[in-house]
Amino acid sequence: MSRKKSVIGCFAFVSLLLIAGCGDNQDHSEVVDDRPTVALVMKSLANEFFVNMAEGAKQHQLKHSDQYKLIVNGLKDESDLTQQVALIEQMSARGVDIIVVAPADSKALIPVIKRAVQSGIIVINIDNKLDVELLVDADITVPFVGPDNREGARAVGDYLATTLTEGDEVAIIGGISTAFNAQQRQLGFEDAMDAAGAEVVSVQAGNWEQAKASTIAAALISETPNLKALLCSNDSMAIGAIAAVRQAGKSGEIQVVGFDNIEAARQLLKSGELLATADQYGNQLAIFGIEYGLQILSDGHVPDDRKTPVSLVTARHLE
Repeated sequence: MSRKKSVIGCFAFVSLLLIAGCGDNQDHSEVVDDRPTVALVMKSLANEFFVNMAEGAKQHQLKHSDQYKLIVNGLKDESDLTQQVALIEQMSARGVDIIVVAPADSKALIPVIKRAVQSGIIVINIDNKLDVELLVDADITVPFVGPDNREGARAVGDYLATTLTEGDEVAIIGGISTAFNAQQRQLGFEDAMDAAGAEVVSVQAGNWEQAKASTIAAALISETPNLKALLCSNDSMAIGAIAAVRQAGKSGEIQVVGFDNIEAARQLLKSGELLATADQYGNQLAIFGIEYGLQILSDGHVPDDRKTPVSLVTARHLE
């Protein structure tokens, strides 16, 4: 045998040994992460309510990291529908299993949500309820997990009524007019004021924004000398209204109420500048939606809407 053939033969033999050795010792299997992915799509992260919601969801995922993965999304602007539509489209394209969404608008998001549902994604609606008639028209089922906003606002309004007399003038600063939760809170405030015999002299949309609510409140105070109360559909707007009351030198003369029970509102309750608010347990709201979505993913049964708690909060409750 020539030296060349001998070298080639040895090289081939060694190569076979190496291949066999690799086959014996190397595990070619890949670790597959089959945990479902949940995408939380909220409104403005400039609002403490949604910051708390996001933090609650993150803490829940850490405790249940073996059960699911979590992606958290929020908006810069409370009313930026274009960005929220884009976020839902991004999550759909990414192939998440569940989308838990707090819609900025009860109607405008339904087309993009329909596309997500038709692609096989489970969508859970929290915080602001989607328009029921449009969901029927779209032929999709999207369970709502959230509080009765009208009931919560009625409780806040009823508490305010204990400080009013019949015929007192009050005004409502609402959220985005096309949002279901804004509409329901306005109705709850109106229910309470009607029962108390107070006169609602103005209803204006503050779009959930502190600065806008402050501007509206300042104008109302100037135009309505006998104004006794401002009913605000969230605490951010209540904070803005309180700033206007201070600026007008009307602290103690004009009562302010809110909705959400954020930390800043609790401080104002303690100081007496905010009379009452409603707690809808924002740090738990996304968790309720996530757990509902995981339940549907597990058993395939799409349940009915789920009502979550809402409670009146006053300074007495903080003692």
